[in-house]
Parts: sequence; structure tokens; C-alpha cells
Amino acid sequence: MKAVIQRVCRASVRVEGRLVSEIDKPGLLVLLGVKRGDGPEQVATVARKIAELRILEGEVSVLEAGAPVLVVSQFTLMGDTRKGRRPSWSQAAPGPEAEPVVEAVVADLRARGLEVATGCFGAMMQVELVNDGPFTVLVEA
Repeated sequence: MKAVIQRVCRASVRVEGRLVSEIDKPGLLVLLGVKRGDGPEQVATVARKIAELRILEGEVSVLEAGAPVLVVSQFTLMGDTRKGRRPSWSQAAPGPEAEPVVEAVVADLRARGLEVATGCFGAMMQVELVNDGPFTVLVEA
């Protein structure tokens, strides 16, 4: 599993021009890629990192700050570009396998008391963000 975590001033997701989700105050935008075979161990690791990384202003975590998180599934993070000019998606979990894993990460974050917004799994989304810093980190589990 890969999570691109961006510290944001605000972020939103639109599908077919319609606003489906947003965070309108400082928090994190998480782009989440699930690979074949990811399960509870990876879910726990990534959710813990999202909640506890001290990357907000003042070196605090979203858990400490009570800041919101927007989680957007993005299978393209699993693209392998080592050979040729076309990425290989063979490591990406297929939708029926990936969706429950993404939902498990969201559920874990919510169980920690975090406000979590989400994109629409499998939809063509337009993601807008104002990156604060800019500040972006990659977590792999």
C-alpha cells in the first residue's frame, strides 16, 4: 500500500462537476493506492501513520490537532514505470479487492475520532487542493 499524504489548507473532490466531498480547513489529503495482497497489517500501519505523523503546522498530528482528513483512492500509485513508456498496473489490487481495504483505512481513522471525508471509489474524480508548504510525504506499507 502507498499513501501520498499532503498537508493542505483545504481540499475537495468533484465527480461529473458535482461536489461530493471536501475539507475546508487545514488537514491532510491522502491519495491511497492498494496493491494485491494488502490486508489488515498494511491498513493498521497506514492508518496509524496518517493519524500520528507530526506534519501539521507546529509539528502536530491530525489526531492532536483534531484536523480533518480527505482520503481518495488512487490505483495509479501502484503503476510500475521501470520498463518502457507505459506503466504496468499488475501490482494494483483489482477494485473488488481494493475497495474494502480503502474502507478499512477510513474506518480505522474514524475509530480514532478523526473527521474523514472520502472520494468516490472507482469514479473519475477531480481533486482540488491547496497544498500547505508545499508539504508532501510518501508512506509505504
